[in-house]
Amino acid sequence: MTLVLRRLALCLVSLSLGPAWGQSGTVNAICSTDQSWCEMAANEFQKATGIRVLQTRKPTGEALAQLRAEAANPKTDLWWGGTGDPFLQAAEVGLLEAYRPTYLDDLHGWSVRQYAMTQNRVGGFYTSAIGFGWNTELLKKKKLPAPQCWSDVIKPVYKGEIEISHPASSGTAYTILAGLVQLMGEDAAFEYLKALHKNVTQYTRSGTAQAPNVAKGEVAVGISFIFGFDGWRHNKYPVATTAPCEGTSYEIGGIALIKGTRNLDHAKRYYDFLMSPQGQAIGAKAGSFQTPANKTFKPDPRIPAMDSVRLIKYDFEKYGKAAERRRLLERWTREVESLPR
Repeated sequence: MTLVLRRLALCLVSLSLGPAWGQSGTVNAICSTDQSWCEMAANEFQKATGIRVLQTRKPTGEALAQLRAEAANPKTDLWWGGTGDPFLQAAEVGLLEAYRPTYLDDLHGWSVRQYAMTQNRVGGFYTSAIGFGWNTELLKKKKLPAPQCWSDVIKPVYKGEIEISHPASSGTAYTILAGLVQLMGEDAAFEYLKALHKNVTQYTRSGTAQAPNVAKGEVAVGISFIFGFDGWRHNKYPVATTAPCEGTSYEIGGIALIKGTRNLDHAKRYYDFLMSPQGQAIGAKAGSFQTPANKTFKPDPRIPAMDSVRLIKYDFEKYGKAAERRRLLERWTREVESLPR
C-alpha cells in the first residue's frame, strides 16, 4: 500500500470511529485483559461512537467455555485481550468469524502471523513475556533471595511463597505449562511442575491475580506476565521483576469476532477501535503494559522491553490446538494438582 493510500485508509478509520450523531445500537463483548483496560476501552468507544458496550471480564479459559456453551445461539459479538492459545482453540472448532482488516500493514509481524495462521479468525492484539514478580520488602523480611531462574522457584526455601494461576481457567497458566514443556521436554516439565507444586500457596482462577497479590504483600513471589507486575512497580509498590534465566514463554494476546454475531457491524467498529492507535494506547493509560500490535504510534516508555528476555520458540500452532491443550491439562490434573502440598 502506498503512503498516500495508507494515510487515506487511516483517515477513513478515524472518521468511522468519530462521534456518530444519532448512532445507536449495542455490542456484546468479553474482555480477558486487565479490568481497568476493559472498562476504559468500553467507555471511550461508547463516547466516540454512541454504541453501547455490554462487556464482561473473564479469564480466557472461562471465556472459551462460555463461547462453546453459546455456540448454537451466540450471545457474544467480540472477544478481546488475554492469552492467544484459547483464541486459537476457538478458531479451530469454528467459533470465530473471519475478519481481515484493511490496516494489516500498520501491525507488527507477530500480529499479522496470527491472522495467517487462523485464516483471519484471530488477530494478534499485544505481546508480553512470562516472568517472576516479587515483593522486595517481604523477601527481605523473610530473608529470601530474589528468584532469577526456573530452577530457583522449586527450592525448598520458597515453600508456601509462590503463587500461580490454574491452567484450566487461566490462559496465563496454560502459557506457562506449554512453555515449560517446550523448554524442558514434556516428562521433565511435569517433574518440574510437581516440584513447583510443593511451593505453591494457591492456584488462582485468573492470571491477573498475581501482580496485585505480590504488590500488596499477600504473597512473596508470583509467576505471571511481567507487564502486570511492572504496572504496580511504576505505582511505587515494592515490586521487582525478571524473566527466567533459562528462557521463557510469551503470549500473543488475541482479538476475534464471534461466529453468528448478531451485531456484526458494531462489533467490527469496536474491533477496529481496539486495534487503532487510540485504542491500543488505552492499555498503558489504564496501567496495563503489554507491547501493542499497532506500530504506527510511539508506545508508552513504561512498557517493559523484550530485547533482553530469552524467549523460547513458542509453537502457537501446536499448543493452540484444543486436543493438545486438553491432553496437557488432563495430565496436569492427574499428575500435579492431585498431589498434596
